[in-house]
Amino acid sequence: MEQKGLFARMARKEDPRNYADKDGHLKPVLGLREMIAMGVGTVVGAGIFTMPGIVAADYAGPAVVISFIIAAIIAGLSALAYSEFASAMPYAGSIYSWANVIYGEFVGWLAGWAVLAEYLIALALISASWSSYFQGFLSSFGIALPKALTTSFSLGNGTWFDLFGALALLVVGHLVSRGVKGAAKVENWLVIGKIAVIVLFIVVGATAVQLQNWVPFVPKHVPGTNFGGMHGVMMGAAQVFFAYIGFDTIAANSAEVKNAQKTMPRAIVGTLLIATVLFVGVAAVLTGMFHYTKFAGNAEPAAWALRQSGHLFTANLLSVVALVGMFSGLIALMIGGSRLVYSFGRDGLMPKAFAKLDKNGLPKNGTLVLTILAVVLGAVFPVGMLANLVSAGTLIAFIVASVGVLKLRKRQDIDHSGYKMPWYPVLPMISALASIGLFVSLNKDALILTLVWVVVGALVYVAYGAKHSTKD
Repeated sequence: MEQKGLFARMARKEDPRNYADKDGHLKPVLGLREMIAMGVGTVVGAGIFTMPGIVAADYAGPAVVISFIIAAIIAGLSALAYSEFASAMPYAGSIYSWANVIYGEFVGWLAGWAVLAEYLIALALISASWSSYFQGFLSSFGIALPKALTTSFSLGNGTWFDLFGALALLVVGHLVSRGVKGAAKVENWLVIGKIAVIVLFIVVGATAVQLQNWVPFVPKHVPGTNFGGMHGVMMGAAQVFFAYIGFDTIAANSAEVKNAQKTMPRAIVGTLLIATVLFVGVAAVLTGMFHYTKFAGNAEPAAWALRQSGHLFTANLLSVVALVGMFSGLIALMIGGSRLVYSFGRDGLMPKAFAKLDKNGLPKNGTLVLTILAVVLGAVFPVGMLANLVSAGTLIAFIVASVGVLKLRKRQDIDHSGYKMPWYPVLPMISALASIGLFVSLNKDALILTLVWVVVGALVYVAYGAKHSTKD
């Protein structure tokens, strides 16, 4: 392809009518209840029992509550932008498809590529955590795997493969490949059980709160570190931000939603409100039960705090629900991620086989591809160093969506009869700047890894996508 032809292809925008036609084969079977359950299932994962304690000890102290609120406000601004896009263009692939229409093929591809990293790494991290929790659960019955099968590949530790992590992903992939309606029903029940135990923790834990543990609420900044002061609060917000990937997950399923113009905005905003209340409640109670320094290096601070307070039954119940919570998160991520892979194949930027639908109108190949990639990443390669890349991918998507609203309003070929982001154009601009501010707060490793991933994505586009795109 000549250089001029390449740049022309990069700038070409998708006709929204083409996406409506292509995604018309996906069946709209999901309602508001299923979409909120999917969103909450992703946002409120097992991390709700671990992140508040870890971020309090390492960054913000009791002000971890403020970190969650700041992250929620920034995510909330982006949620409004997502709501407008999901209402106007209910297509599979969320930000990838929207950016293709608004910015052009190359920007759309890079936005989708960033979100793909988000899905893959989140699936890998959660499956690894699920495996660790499950092995701990089995060890209480005297059951243990051979060391080589306990975690990801490491010659130094003598480990080769995370067996349970891989099995969890395979089970979830199979469940999702059988249909989103069935998977959504399972998700509904898992989320209801998880929320019930979170509320139980807040109620029971509140009886053990000691007010002096919240003093000082914002610890002084420790020079040379990321702890304390508003610096620590903002660093904490950057750490917890990836949890709010949930509404991106449900936006990716817009093409399979009934009455999408009304359902999608309600599901996105509802997910964020429910999740924020739960996160803030757990963080406040946890840091009130014990001094935040007690949670340093503690992988299960909520269960530990309950056990130390004499609530053994609730602590054990919480540990079991953590397993359930992670599984529900895997389901939601697998559904959203597989629809993104389907979207890549639909447009020819990845092999068209990825977009092939089975007799039930389901993208089984897309689900299979995502499952295999997540198994390889999570069960074979160490993924701890990649954790911050999840936040980076999320923030890139939010910046693209917020700025995109400014361009979306000018399009006359798109139906704007549904939800609109308020206070246009000021609020979209504030949303974009807030996400940019949080993005630059990520640590250097995350920024470098993000740059590398984006460069790889650009090379994939030039080598394959630009030559096989199905745009006329």
